[in-house]
Amino acid sequence: MYKIAAIGDKDSIYGFASIGLEIHPADDAKTAQHLLRKMSEERYAVVFLTEQLASQLGDALDKYRTQPVPAVILIPGVSGNTGEGMRSISRSVEQAVGSDILK
Repeated sequence: MYKIAAIGDKDSIYGFASIGLEIHPADDAKTAQHLLRKMSEERYAVVFLTEQLASQLGDALDKYRTQPVPAVILIPGVSGNTGEGMRSISRSVEQAVGSDILK
């Protein structure tokens, strides 16, 4: 059975535990990258990742776009929305459809 998890600063992801998701606090890119690699090997279907950590990971996230699992979904953290999540969705839609239909 597949699992679902959230990675980010503790304040941003703590609420996910109340709905049964695994939470993995990470405050730096190195920890987040290690957790993502581990989760891709351990049958995680969905990983929620804070936008702040995603911006620190840069190109390391690109390899997860081409893999069927885990689906890495960017979420805003307690510090606010950076817009990176919407840009990520836009890139994925453009890749799947051939043009950006969300603009």
